Amino acid sequence: MGRESLTFRKLSFSSVIRAILTRPLLADAGLLVLRVFTGVLLIHHGYEKLANIDNFADAFVRPLGLPFPITLSYLAAFSEVGGSWLLITGLLTRFGALAILGTMTVAIYHAISTSGFNIYLLELLGLYFASVAAILAVGPGRLSVDELIARRFSSDARAQADRLEAAYEADAESDKDVKAEVIADGVS
Repeated sequence: MGRESLTFRKLSFSSVIRAILTRPLLADAGLLVLRVFTGVLLIHHGYEKLANIDNFADAFVRPLGLPFPITLSYLAAFSEVGGSWLLITGLLTRFGALAILGTMTVAIYHAISTSGFNIYLLELLGLYFASVAAILAVGPGRLSVDELIARRFSSDARAQADRLEAAYEADAESDKDVKAEVIADGVS
């Protein structure tokens, strides 16, 4: 019994060391900060577009030669506003990130085609692009409405609880069998 206890302690200590050195601590909190800050800082750009949609269409969409400049301007503005709200709340996060990623891709193309590789124009666009690409790749994290929805509709949580209960009962039964055998042999 003492040997098993020592092994258990080694495994526990090893697990703790591994968790500290190699596993991400506060990864979900980091994703929350990334989502909220990206959404809060980007949302005003969408509202500015909506405030003067004709100006945005003339300055950014028409120079690219894209059809339906007013419609595409509204699409860009709503993807920034709606996508930002989805990032902030963590609801349908990947869809919001995908909408923003599309808008940032066009914005980066516009910046390069009109001004070349101007770091002052590309810096903010690149940061937004990288942020939403990371969120799209990794997901919203546990601190999101998406996670609450996934937990609510997950059958895995109930199934896992049932498996743990069955394993506990089986372990308790095997302990009774071992004690009965020891007493039957006359060894205490």
